[in-house]
Amino acid sequence: MGTERASASERLDAGDVAGAMRALRFTADEMPIGELARVTGRAAEMMGFDDLVTASSALAADPDRPQALYDFGYVCVERGAAYVAIPALSAGLRTLPDTVPIRTELAVALERERRHGEAVRLLEERAGTLSPWPHGYLLVYNAIMAGDLATARRHADRLPPPEDDQWAAAHDKVLRMLTRAVAAEAAGPLDGRDLRGWHFVLTGGILATLSPYGFDQGMTGRYAYTQDDYGRCRHGLERLRLILASAGSRPATVSLLPDRSSHVLGLAAAGVLGLPAVPFVPERPDTVVAAYDHGEVDDVPALRERAPGQVLYEHATCWTTPPEVSADVSAYLHQVSEPPWGETMRHTPDGAVERMPADDRPAEKAAAEINAADAEFDPGDGATPADPDAAPAEFATAVAREWSTGVRHHVASSGPVTSNHFA
Repeated sequence: MGTERASASERLDAGDVAGAMRALRFTADEMPIGELARVTGRAAEMMGFDDLVTASSALAADPDRPQALYDFGYVCVERGAAYVAIPALSAGLRTLPDTVPIRTELAVALERERRHGEAVRLLEERAGTLSPWPHGYLLVYNAIMAGDLATARRHADRLPPPEDDQWAAAHDKVLRMLTRAVAAEAAGPLDGRDLRGWHFVLTGGILATLSPYGFDQGMTGRYAYTQDDYGRCRHGLERLRLILASAGSRPATVSLLPDRSSHVLGLAAAGVLGLPAVPFVPERPDTVVAAYDHGEVDDVPALRERAPGQVLYEHATCWTTPPEVSADVSAYLHQVSEPPWGETMRHTPDGAVERMPADDRPAEKAAAEINAADAEFDPGDGATPADPDAAPAEFATAVAREWSTGVRHHVASSGPVTSNHFA
């Protein structure tokens, strides 16, 4: 462990701030608080984070002072380094176990790090003395994310509507999740391997396909890195057609988003669904809004509120950095996915690897290639459970009443179904 701690300092010596912070992700829990503060302070200075420099300096000077532990933890959470905040806030809570602000901030930090079960246990220790908002909400939300619906429902029954409007969206989010959970429980096992079921509970969206690789080796239906192709685009659109029909959705148009990848996919979707393609207008009803990847879409907030009958389809959904709005249908979940018209790598006959240039043909030609592609899905490694067309179709039928309703909320966590990913 000592060499790992030193590596964070060595990487800072080399000017590699990102590498130092990655090292801290794996070592922060075991480091002495004073050392953690000093290393973090050096990184903060190199990044120009003056507030974190100040908090780190104060904690390094007095590692046992609860206020310094809290201030450091709070700023780390605000700066996106909750994993650094957790050991400091935990130390503060051990000294002052009844201090609500420290307990609250530690729960938030654990949630940001997707350590939802720990957040639930932390809050339940003082559930009788904590306020409904935000603590009751944090309990319900983290219990859902941990897959503990019994605990979530128990605390949701005690959660009054918020008096402050700033919590209205959060209240709506957890109530909708619990309502969707009832539908998902009727549609499948909703256990630690039911990715489609939990994806629906958390996001309200239907997952069209499961990755056919490494299901029992830690992927559980998601991709880590994958190279997309035209056939997979076509297969995703065929699954979209099945889901729309099974859920009783009858769109009249396909709405085209302006970024090139979404424009290509939207034109292809119009061909597969047999619908006219029209420009995207947020308030247009009864339309499929086709996005290749929300990360390429400029006006994502315009997709948050849904028009009547509007269905948002995203082909490639990143699960490690989830989109700001949750799609109503996602073709597949990935950490890194390269589009078929982007630069690709291929093996030459002599075994070398060469980079192929991006496909910059007009969108209409790329869309035509999707429409002409073989929609047969990759059979995968042969060891992954089958995911026939009937699976998403039957799921869509079962959850149709709770699907495609309400605001499309952002969901930052992947929830109780875990998958391997790159750090």
